[in-house]
Amino acid sequence: MRLGPLTDLSPRQQEISDRITARRGGTRGPFLVWLRSPELCEKVEALGAYCRFESSLPLRLTELSLLIAARHFDAQYSWNAHIDKAVEAGVSRAAIERLARDEDPQFEAKDEQLLYAFATEVLQEHFVADAVFAEALAAFGERGLVDIIGCLGNFSMLSMLLNTFQVDLQADREPPYPDIRGYTRVAPRSRKTA
Repeated sequence: MRLGPLTDLSPRQQEISDRITARRGGTRGPFLVWLRSPELCEKVEALGAYCRFESSLPLRLTELSLLIAARHFDAQYSWNAHIDKAVEAGVSRAAIERLARDEDPQFEAKDEQLLYAFATEVLQEHFVADAVFAEALAAFGERGLVDIIGCLGNFSMLSMLLNTFQVDLQADREPPYPDIRGYTRVAPRSRKTA
């Protein structure tokens, strides 16, 4: 990690760290960076907790949205931390592995393929075509679409933080992306659209 360890926590940092540990089983990874701005950390942790545990989306789609954002931003830490959770929630490992290779994932579940199309348009094009929006609205509803955007925003911010501060890449895990080694692009990216 680009920043040294946090050794002497202020009372406010300790309070927030204790709360994170109680909810998540430990203060690690990105929270070791966010704690350097305790007020931001508190708010980011609350948003992240909502996105992961309380949103209107089923866990399967929440985990998939995290992986889509992680791949978009090449965030290996997030990918490694969540690929197994996504598979356990019901997302096809083969489709996820295609996503990691920057190929069309070809999700079998219609809602997963729709989430991928919607998220890809938002992340790559910064806009969503009327037809994709209408289909997503019909499938996920108003609250669902708002939660998808909130989750994508949260997971994108997480990805940027992890890469900027070079948070632990879990040396015991195989690098998930063929075009990235460490924090370096080793091959051109061939972004595929949905």
